[in-house]
Amino acid sequence: MEQIGLIILLLLLPLLIWLASRVRAGKIGALRPLPGMEDLPGAVGRSAETGQPLHISVGVAGVGGAATAETWAGLSVLSQIADEAAACDTPLIVTVADATVLPLAQEILKQAYIRQGNPEGYDPAQVRLIAPNPIAYAAGVAGVLSQERIIGNIMVGSFGDEYLLMGETGAQRGIHQTVGAADPRTLPFVYASADEALIGEDMFALGTYLNRLPMQVGSLLVQDRARWVVAAAIIAVAVVKLVFR
Repeated sequence: MEQIGLIILLLLLPLLIWLASRVRAGKIGALRPLPGMEDLPGAVGRSAETGQPLHISVGVAGVGGAATAETWAGLSVLSQIADEAAACDTPLIVTVADATVLPLAQEILKQAYIRQGNPEGYDPAQVRLIAPNPIAYAAGVAGVLSQERIIGNIMVGSFGDEYLLMGETGAQRGIHQTVGAADPRTLPFVYASADEALIGEDMFALGTYLNRLPMQVGSLLVQDRARWVVAAAIIAVAVVKLVFR
């Protein structure tokens, strides 16, 4: 199986390079619509207009564990929102549950303010380390959503059953919520409480939609085309077996 996967990767590599060059030249780059993504800039705008803070969570996991990819997805979202927030002087509250994520989130915010020419606007206290235990973290976030005048709640990362406490609190408070999660056990809670949901691969693709780097866009285009090829191959094999059985 590993050899087959390597062969497929080598076959798709030229397509990836070609599509990335086309994206870089501006000749291609249209990605399929991603539900939930369009609402992120609006959340920053609502916060800037009202002066009410925007809460961002990057999940309950850290960097270096099994859920690292989910944490990086949350950090990618934070990076994009941080740039927009720094430009608009939007108040942010970022909560993390793992000590490995704390300096990364602080550095993302700091660099965003520097890029926007407002280094004095950066406040490291915007990033709060709540608790390493998922339930304790959820309780802390629920407290933030209840006590602060939060205008929007963006949560992208690794979440388990503890999400229900946070999502239900936000829903009861009438806070607009955009949530991205990959755990199938969590997704029913997300659909029940969030206004916009990003699930599975959509969550991992969000950084590409926001940053629009040619190689990343090319990678997504390759994946979309490969998915159709695999689906067509499965159908073809099924038809052949039915005809010649």
